[in-house]
Amino acid sequence: QVKLVESGGGLVQAGGSLRLSCIASGRTFGDYPMGWFRQAPGKEREFVATIGRSGTGTYYADSAKGRFTISRDNAKNTVDLQMNSLKPEDTAVYYCAAGSQFGLKPTHDRAVAFWGQGTQVTVSS
Repeated sequence: QVKLVESGGGLVQAGGSLRLSCIASGRTFGDYPMGWFRQAPGKEREFVATIGRSGTGTYYADSAKGRFTISRDNAKNTVDLQMNSLKPEDTAVYYCAAGSQFGLKPTHDRAVAFWGQGTQVTVSS
């Protein structure tokens, strides 16, 4: 079992920045590819970004490319999402996600083995 706890959400004006952080516990963090997903009100949860076990091999949704950066620190068991140039349409609950141990990077719900509880990001216009 991997427990994931997110932090860093909040209210920000359009054009601003937020940094989300997720800390993991319970297993060897470096064994798991990690990702971030989000769910806006009335919409399905969608993929945002993912990163490989060693910190290489990042991949982003088109909506996040050029604005968001995912990173991880295996020594600290953390994965972060730096979000810049935020837009009102980025408003959502953001979820930290772990893929299967030694598995593929999670780019869709079916590839996620563990979820965090979510953190709210609200971008005002």
